[in-house]
Amino acid sequence: MSIYKDCDIRGIYGKEFDEKDAYLIGKAVGTLHRGKSLAVGGDVRISTPVLKEYLVRGLLETGMHVIDIGCVTTPMFYFALDTADPCAAVPQGGIMVTASHNPASYNGFKMMFGNAPMTLEEIKKLEELVYRQDFCTGTGIYETRCVEEEYTDFIERTCKKGSLKIVLDCCDGAASKIVPDVMEKMGYEVIRLYCGNDGNFPNRNPNPAEYDCLADICKKVLETGADLGAAYDGDGDRVVFIDNKGHYMASEKSFAVFIRHCLKKCTGSFVYDQKCASLVKNTILAYGGTPVMERSGYGFIKRRFLEKGSLAAGEISGHFFFREIGRDDGLYATLKMCEIVENERRNLAEIAEEFPDSIITADLRVFCPYEEQERWLEEASKMGNLYPMSRMDGVRIEFEEGWFLLRKSVTEQAMTYRIEASDKQSLEMIKRIVGEAVPELKKALLNLTE
Repeated sequence: MSIYKDCDIRGIYGKEFDEKDAYLIGKAVGTLHRGKSLAVGGDVRISTPVLKEYLVRGLLETGMHVIDIGCVTTPMFYFALDTADPCAAVPQGGIMVTASHNPASYNGFKMMFGNAPMTLEEIKKLEELVYRQDFCTGTGIYETRCVEEEYTDFIERTCKKGSLKIVLDCCDGAASKIVPDVMEKMGYEVIRLYCGNDGNFPNRNPNPAEYDCLADICKKVLETGADLGAAYDGDGDRVVFIDNKGHYMASEKSFAVFIRHCLKKCTGSFVYDQKCASLVKNTILAYGGTPVMERSGYGFIKRRFLEKGSLAAGEISGHFFFREIGRDDGLYATLKMCEIVENERRNLAEIAEEFPDSIITADLRVFCPYEEQERWLEEASKMGNLYPMSRMDGVRIEFEEGWFLLRKSVTEQAMTYRIEASDKQSLEMIKRIVGEAVPELKKALLNLTE
């Protein structure tokens, strides 16, 4: 499996990805971006220090100016790219050593040049250069910089203080280093859950969008009578919320709460992941906004968000972007949600209940050899003769009562699919239509329950 993905570089450390790869990627980046200054940060994963060391070595040997910002969350890394001491070198891009929400055995690089992630074409160009090893040479400059104080000051200036009781589950990841302390400083009563710094993630899966791993925080919210809970991923850019009744909130519902809040102040557009429930589009329209659907993937969402100058953007994974900061940030999103709860003088469960639920499946997978994947998509696309269809990424079919999405998996020999329906009867109807169009899915659909 290639470590070069659509939006970043990622793989299992020691099996798909190691120090040699980090070194060669550093030299390739230095060759493509000759003479620039780059910020380099890393999360708390066990393999991060050694991968970062070899990455920096490769960058320096091609003449790059490296600004090492240490162990940080990904939002702190983004902040370092946007903000700098006027007397110091300004980063023209950066590399974050992290595998984000993936298990502890993974690691990788998130790369930013300008204010946007690398495109698929840029990643392919980088991969080709690593393969050729046609690198430039030079003598680089290395310096260290701490951004924690500047980032904390920025959050305090930008967000409102509060007094809610909140449970914070940082999964022992990078958010543990900053989020609880900042929220306490801003007046919140913080109950810490898994807020150590352990790159093995011993207490739970670092992906909070896999809701099965949130049982402990749901229980803790109820036990402590907290107003809400917030669960982060390994590098602190994603967040999933728990209401005061101990129920997790699907990311679409959290995004709907943010959308309504934004549209009470001004009008504008909102970018959303094509896998999101219809609740997102319907909320945008109901409050006078402009919906912009984009293909799934952090890089695609962020680029469209910036191009459109949107008020906000959201993914089912728990990334929430806000125009006032120009990026996503799990801590900022948490403080924004707390502000909404305090302003509305109602509890989060009451606010969430105003947004209707639908029947929507998880992101499901079924084995499909690589050589068969295009054929499956072609079979699914024939439904486009009868129903509205999007080929933005895979095949998405719109029905009056819901939708169906079929895509290639980016990590394995499989197809992923998702269905939303307004009720059980509509779900059965969509399953039947899809099963007739794509016979290979029929068995999986028969076993599918809401």
